[in-house]
Amino acid sequence: MFGAETIEPSPADLAGLLAGPGRLGRIGGTARVSVVVEEAWRVHVLVAEFVARNLTATWAPVPEEKPRDQDQDSIEVRAESPGPGETPGEEEILDTPVPRFEVRTAYSRRLNALAAAWPDAAAQLFLSGPRLRLWVAAAGSPRPGGFRLGLDPAKDARAIDAALVRAGLAGRVSEDGRSYLITGRRRLIRLAELVGIRPEAAPPESWPGGAGA
Repeated sequence: MFGAETIEPSPADLAGLLAGPGRLGRIGGTARVSVVVEEAWRVHVLVAEFVARNLTATWAPVPEEKPRDQDQDSIEVRAESPGPGETPGEEEILDTPVPRFEVRTAYSRRLNALAAAWPDAAAQLFLSGPRLRLWVAAAGSPRPGGFRLGLDPAKDARAIDAALVRAGLAGRVSEDGRSYLITGRRRLIRLAELVGIRPEAAPPESWPGGAGA
């Protein structure tokens, strides 16, 4: 009844981003919503969703954070594989940074109602299909036996948990407060029904109901 395809898109749907890792900004009688994502396909999907709600959208790469007080002279980086008798522990192993992007709306009066209601609205948040669709597009990913929704650990997860329970998607918050895991066949089917058809830019294995979900 409340699937993404059955409800007209609205700027109020961006409450789904605020339930997750999205941030709200206010300036001069206008408001905007921004969110940092880790995969390029999410940028394409979110920009299209914003435009569908008559919101101007922009995005930009998030600069990589460099470690502070790092003694470059004490680090040896080897490009070749370990030789005979060597182990990986004898050389410095550097992780490849994951590219991140910030997707944001322009400041707009169309978001004033959402801004005026938030964060108090979180206590009575109704997570419709379109709102969940935006959340999944920004920070949803399959996990073995379930589906993960990204959270902002700085926010009170109790209200978000209650909203997901009301939507029939009861799960659990991770210990670090950064994700919400939904498990169980019925709940996963319901999530797939609510968020609707996979956007063309989204990999099939990353969308609810897909091969990896």
